[in-house]
Amino acid sequence: MAMAGLGQWPDALYAATGEETVLTILHTNDMHSRIDPFPADDKRYGGQGGMSQRAALIKSFRQTAQHVVLLDSGDIFQGTPYFNYFGGEPEFRLMSAMGYDAATMGNHDFDAGVEGFARQLPHADFPFLVSNYDFTNTALQGRTKDYTVVKRGRIRIGIFGLGIELHGLVPDTLFGETRYLEPVSIAQQMSNILRYDERCDVVICLSHLGYRYEENKVSDQILAKSTGGIDLILGGHTHTFMEKPEALSNKDGEEVLINQVGWAGLRLGHLELILNPVKRKKWRYETPVIVE
Repeated sequence: MAMAGLGQWPDALYAATGEETVLTILHTNDMHSRIDPFPADDKRYGGQGGMSQRAALIKSFRQTAQHVVLLDSGDIFQGTPYFNYFGGEPEFRLMSAMGYDAATMGNHDFDAGVEGFARQLPHADFPFLVSNYDFTNTALQGRTKDYTVVKRGRIRIGIFGLGIELHGLVPDTLFGETRYLEPVSIAQQMSNILRYDERCDVVICLSHLGYRYEENKVSDQILAKSTGGIDLILGGHTHTFMEKPEALSNKDGEEVLINQVGWAGLRLGHLELILNPVKRKKWRYETPVIVE
């Protein structure tokens, strides 16, 4: 089991508790409407994935861990006939049943248009966080949030979302008047709000920017190095299977972790943030759990 340090922990929390606290973070990305497992005869992923198997894993974590959050980094839609026939309703209903705390939007979540996504929102019992899309004059105006604060015991977890540039990935008719805002500056604004105004102990970014690129394009790596105050970036879009999180230094020289767990619900990301009055903050993580 790998360990990584992560700076100091706010005095208020550990002074109040005086003991170690563990926050368990479970996460997914790029599920692409994969409700059923891959067929048993699939040469690469036979029998893996599926929402029922994921739900069983999540339930087992909740039975053994006291403080759990469950998050998704976008591209929930598109990839199987479930989406073509039902437009995303089963995906949102099943995620709600699993108890997701928050998700962000990916480019494929616009595949039924802004209106199509908006029609499915009543089936989601969790917020969609996307701070760098301006949905003014669209069906999603006022229907998403920039950020949310989740409480687990004494821990305040600030979570915000970032979406990828839609132009060139999604037909203009599908995202309509949605405006893309530069993500790095928006991320710093969100981090400042969550860290200082909301007094969060942990700041997590749900990103659909992509892990890294050869060309000069904003990625999770660039985001991590160019901002401050973010503890963890949970990524998507590039379908990157990371065996362990990547630790980078942010603009202030502090550690920030990046993680991503492939696609299709084949893996369930699992990290633990240990809060200790002596060692302050540190991460504990293993290889992502195979969903089977």
